[in-house]
Amino acid sequence: MNVCRSCSTTYPPAALQCPACHALTHKAALEDLAGQASQSARAGQTEQERRTLERMLRLLPSGAPQSVALQARLSELGQAETKPSVPLGRLAALGSLGLLLWKFKAIGIFVLSKGKFLLLGLTKGKTLLSMLLSLSLYWSVWGWPFALGFVLSIYVHEMGHVVALRRLGIVASAPMFVPFVGAFVRMESNPKSPHDDAIVGLAGPIWGLGAALLTYVAYWVSGVSLLGGIAHAGAWINLFNLLPVWQLDGGRAFNAMTRVQHVRMTLLVALAWLLTGEGLLLLLLLGCGYRLFRKSEVTAADARAEWTYALLVAVLAALTTVKLPELKSSQPEATVGIVSVCAHCS
Repeated sequence: MNVCRSCSTTYPPAALQCPACHALTHKAALEDLAGQASQSARAGQTEQERRTLERMLRLLPSGAPQSVALQARLSELGQAETKPSVPLGRLAALGSLGLLLWKFKAIGIFVLSKGKFLLLGLTKGKTLLSMLLSLSLYWSVWGWPFALGFVLSIYVHEMGHVVALRRLGIVASAPMFVPFVGAFVRMESNPKSPHDDAIVGLAGPIWGLGAALLTYVAYWVSGVSLLGGIAHAGAWINLFNLLPVWQLDGGRAFNAMTRVQHVRMTLLVALAWLLTGEGLLLLLLLGCGYRLFRKSEVTAADARAEWTYALLVAVLAALTTVKLPELKSSQPEATVGIVSVCAHCS
């Protein structure tokens, strides 16, 4: 039998705690091991620290507060061993993206060629001046990093319209920005048919969706919450432009659809709203309901306009619901109040 140094109570040799005063019977050994574990932690010797902590656990009662603390520390060490470091994880993600582009070379060439075209729009004096004016005003509200990303998102959207117009042989200007409204593109002649007009209208959200997806990828790779805020705002403004009214992109798409297609798109938007709860979809649903009361002048269904519009609504709605834990400190609450109007002036 052993005798407790604190209260002189006798206890069995295998006891880890005095039954009377609850003093630890291996206090001296635990203090020595604690010093060794501390040294291992400072030296970055994770395995040695883990082994020392496990030895300490064997000398402690299972319900002791010290035992709970040691188990929590061991859990942290286990996660550190299994979780790859942030730089390696990001490099792996970049490597996977590069491998994907290498496998699908045509996609990589397409992105690079369009990237070169995007820069050409910035060489126009009026475009650059109006962009800088919008940037300065957004800057005063949100700060320059978010403002720059927001303006570039609108710019990419508008350049999608320019590309579509030029493919149809229609001369179009570079985008002109209107602060707190959006941007527009001037064209010298109108598309010849509702089908061509729908192609032009939907090209903006298609390019805008591409920009939002790339920004989301950059957010995922880098972990920079600001990129998540810009991606979310880009998805939101492109979804807004799918409103099927006036000169918005959605209105141009609906102009190429029959009444039956209008009904299907209305049901799709309603389903997307029920599944995601995105408030902007309710506004789109009201616009779709308005179009149901208007007579469609189209007799032949435009399948391309329908499936493109449906795909854009589905993907953009999904993107607006992506949870970004760090977004609160990076994305201004006023983002949802911005309206990006894409009016194409002839």
